[in-house]
Amino acid sequence: MPDTLAIKRISASPSALIPLESLRSGGPVYSKLVDISKCIGCKGCEVACKEWNDLKVEQTSNFGSMQSHKDLSSNTWLLMRFNEVEIGDDLSWMIKKDACLHCEEPGCLFACPAPGAIVQYQNGIVDFNQDQCIGCQNCVSGCPFDIPRFDKETKTVAKCNMCIDRVEVGLEPACVKTCPTNAIQWGIKDDMLALAEKKVETMKRRGYEHAALYNPGGVGGTHMMYVVPHGDRLEDYSLPAHPVASPAPLGGLNVLRRVGSYLLGFGVLSALAHFLAVGPMSPEEDS
Repeated sequence: MPDTLAIKRISASPSALIPLESLRSGGPVYSKLVDISKCIGCKGCEVACKEWNDLKVEQTSNFGSMQSHKDLSSNTWLLMRFNEVEIGDDLSWMIKKDACLHCEEPGCLFACPAPGAIVQYQNGIVDFNQDQCIGCQNCVSGCPFDIPRFDKETKTVAKCNMCIDRVEVGLEPACVKTCPTNAIQWGIKDDMLALAEKKVETMKRRGYEHAALYNPGGVGGTHMMYVVPHGDRLEDYSLPAHPVASPAPLGGLNVLRRVGSYLLGFGVLSALAHFLAVGPMSPEEDS
């Protein structure tokens, strides 16, 4: 089996701007494909995510929604969102499996100032390393999908890791394994793109004229894609129409680091020159 954990990018390093060229980079590039039209909202994927990743159980409450929780958290990496929308004379559920989309150009990684806290692998997975996280939350503001969540107890940030421990040994993520309607599929990204194209064509024949694949180019594409029945109503799925991630913040941080290094070096050299020219200062003797 090909090595699926060859590293592509590491936060706060030159490889974040220029991806690493790995000798093992010929391995598979994976993606999930979520067909929203086949989702029945059973939340089995939520439970599977919690169980496999050993995430804490959080108290739920009735807040007038079919959702189990109001929002994602550091212990809820996957949330089925339900939005009730009127389309013509019909009432529709705009259901979305909300979790990290594992962007090809990850804004979280570009924004992170902690070396090694965020790693992107050649297979497409973007993973957080809590041992290196400094709790600055820059990744939260850097994500165009509002996914990472800060844990006030551990002072670290967490999100879906695409069940990287399962993928490493050739298994699909837990949410894919448990889905009873096969609404979540897993495989080589090119295969998932081809499958998505067929699904979109089928949905259009069924009368969903705005059916579309959600794989936004502003982040280089994603490794969790959606087949959306109502592609003209992305806001109702809480999906940004034009998400963008840029390495500019990281580039700016690197410039500031270099300026700081130059200023420190200039200060040391100035002090040395003053010492050689003037000599050490002697304490004045009391008269």
